[in-house]
Amino acid sequence: MVDVIAKATNELNPTDILFQTPYWAQVKSHMGMAPLAFDIHSTKTWGDVLVLIKDHCGHKMALVPQGPEYAPSEDSYGQYLEDLSVALADRLEPDVAFIRYDLPWKSLYADEMQEQGWCAFPEARIREMRMNMGTRFWNFKKASADMTVASSLVVDLDGSEDDILGRMKPKTRYNIGLARRKGVTVEKADSSNLADFYGLYEQTARRNGFAPCSCKQFSAMFRCNFGAKDGADIVFLLARHGRDILSGAIIGISGQHANFLYGASGNIKRNYMASSLMHWTGIRIARQLGCRSYEMGAVQGRLWRPHRTAERLVGLSAASGGIPRHTECRGYVQGTWGMKETVACITLIGARHTLTALAVGAQQAGSHRYCTYPNSSARCVPCRHFIKAPCVKLAALIS
Repeated sequence: MVDVIAKATNELNPTDILFQTPYWAQVKSHMGMAPLAFDIHSTKTWGDVLVLIKDHCGHKMALVPQGPEYAPSEDSYGQYLEDLSVALADRLEPDVAFIRYDLPWKSLYADEMQEQGWCAFPEARIREMRMNMGTRFWNFKKASADMTVASSLVVDLDGSEDDILGRMKPKTRYNIGLARRKGVTVEKADSSNLADFYGLYEQTARRNGFAPCSCKQFSAMFRCNFGAKDGADIVFLLARHGRDILSGAIIGISGQHANFLYGASGNIKRNYMASSLMHWTGIRIARQLGCRSYEMGAVQGRLWRPHRTAERLVGLSAASGGIPRHTECRGYVQGTWGMKETVACITLIGARHTLTALAVGAQQAGSHRYCTYPNSSARCVPCRHFIKAPCVKLAALIS
């Protein structure tokens, strides 16, 4: 069994996961979310967890970013998360409609994927079946998209700078030197330079076809206090050539881990390889701050090929031959999961098709209260596990 005890967010334990720190609780508070912290008491694991409450379509949802940190044994993932969801539901307000977990745990398929050379995770229904094994309600649903990366390239920072450079491929070392010969310089920046960075970020979004987040997100990251207790810090870098700003990076530091959070590059002088020098500078600063690893960002599609955006920003891509020879995959992690209609907690993660599974799940659980069928705002099935929650028009909860 699992129990949780509420505590102040500034009492969260030190961790290498930036998204589970008091600093991140402050960031999300500035973004309009309500951060909550809980100690976890369990026979299977220990630690604490940061939970973010966010308004959504007239209701609220609970988000657990990259947590809980400590995982139980792989054969009890589902049972543990189910018990944790029940315990959290008793501590959350009754208008919280669902909990969404972005788990940092090793995937149940990680070993098979590496051994067999699979280029993608199994389909969602197979993953759901395996995650639900041993649970009471069989109500876990794999989200249609992960909010944080499910797989990521991590550069090992052990050894000297020469050792790290030596583990990179020759083309990357050449690009770092080329940027220097071209006169590119990389310097630390502060919040006064956010407008410059955001201009590059919007160019990057248009060039690579992704929706940019608002400038408010970046501003919030610099309005918070960096505490000595959690060891969190932000490194903001800009690469320049003369008066031109060519690229930028925002790197999060927590414990002994550096995380490339956001990057941007302009449309001019792209052959100056500013991003390569920028990331090498970020790696050097991370080492000076005591980090032993540098996470380079998302991996999508073929798991060992960086996301297209990360390729162009990081400058250490498979296509350019730049991935360091000694690179580990932090990923094959579980990704985003939710717990459907357990006590007062219902997770309705992802696309509209999850509504059908929700209604079926409620019937199979013998539940009694208010689960709306797809394409209807009136028809409901009873759900007794929804004891604390009001009748919810579930179709309205799908974004």
